[in-house]
Amino acid sequence: MKRTVEVSSPGRADFLNTHQDYKGLPVVPVGIDLRMHFKGEPAEDDTFTITSLDLQKLSERSTDSFRVGVNEMLEGRFFGNYLRGVVNVLVKQGLSEKLRGMNVTIKSEIPVGSGLSSSAALEVGFAELLNHTYGLGLSKHDLAEVAFAAENREAGIPCGRLDQYGVAFGGIIRLVCVPPYNVEPLPFEDLTFAIVDSGIRHSTADIHPRRQEDINRGLRALMESEVVSESLKRKLGFSFNEPKWEKMDEAEIEDYLSVLDEKARSRILFTLRMQQSTEFALKILRREKIGNTEANLYFGEERWKKVKNGPSSELNHRILGEVMNDQQAMLRDLYDVSLPKLDDICCGALDAGAYGTKISGAGMGGSIIALVKDEEVGKKVIGACLSVGAKNGWVSKVDEGVSLEQKRICCF
Repeated sequence: MKRTVEVSSPGRADFLNTHQDYKGLPVVPVGIDLRMHFKGEPAEDDTFTITSLDLQKLSERSTDSFRVGVNEMLEGRFFGNYLRGVVNVLVKQGLSEKLRGMNVTIKSEIPVGSGLSSSAALEVGFAELLNHTYGLGLSKHDLAEVAFAAENREAGIPCGRLDQYGVAFGGIIRLVCVPPYNVEPLPFEDLTFAIVDSGIRHSTADIHPRRQEDINRGLRALMESEVVSESLKRKLGFSFNEPKWEKMDEAEIEDYLSVLDEKARSRILFTLRMQQSTEFALKILRREKIGNTEANLYFGEERWKKVKNGPSSELNHRILGEVMNDQQAMLRDLYDVSLPKLDDICCGALDAGAYGTKISGAGMGGSIIALVKDEEVGKKVIGACLSVGAKNGWVSKVDEGVSLEQKRICCF
């Protein structure tokens, strides 16, 4: 009798330090309870037969078939390429003798192209399905690396590791985006989010390379300038992922910003300021105490008074919300990845009672996430966002990473 295996993987909300993973900086993703579900049954031979029920409903190409081996990528943004990529990576790692084919059905609650990591959920969930069925012995770290290689190297999408690790581990984590890619689970998980789909579809492949080139252009100007100090040059480099970003601050580089064009200057300032705000928020997520002096330094005295003005039980949530607002402003003003409609959705969420809100994912569309007090406020926030043009919305708690479906109700 053939054994059916069911696995699910979460969507990933891009909580803090967006657009920093490919620079080697730590990022803070959160697993959400919109999930992608997989049902697999071992095949008689080495053939994979894949069916996406969601694409089938949309009358799009919804099936794929390929074998254990190194498979070619098909043209376009075909969903099967991500699964082919997973198999390719496993075969290149020497696991082909353990693999057999499988009949797989996929059903997802994660909207495609919405900045919630549907592609990573597809890769990680499929990798775990194979891992559990065929005893590959892969850890969550291994699953994330397989999924990253499938998307980045096999499918040729210039992504970082944020999505794959966020999906594999779930919860709220601090991911260090340089080898060995350490994961720090963060204990402050009592958070509720309103996830709002703008309805604007986007492609990471169209966004990342342009910002990376802006940074590279700025770095070249700094490295080739005769006025930049040698001590600073030793922290820089010629490519976006070479600088020791965490060892620099804005004061150290501000005297040299005049040698940069406007876009390059904005991208570099974004990188430094985004990192600073994330480090501040991490103190809350680690349940560390923030004193008035430190809070005044970050917020400024007058703004800190406003943040403190409210129920003490919600102070940490208000601090995190303000950091989200700061990061959204940077994404809009320094990285140019927001749009007027996204700005309107963010404003609508704040007016309806959200602590803070920001883009989730690469930007130029996709989703925004809003930190809210509870489900009731979350529903109000979603309603306000829909009234200004958003397509859909969900209230989500923090959810676990990729897992077997033993504790969940089958959705097929």
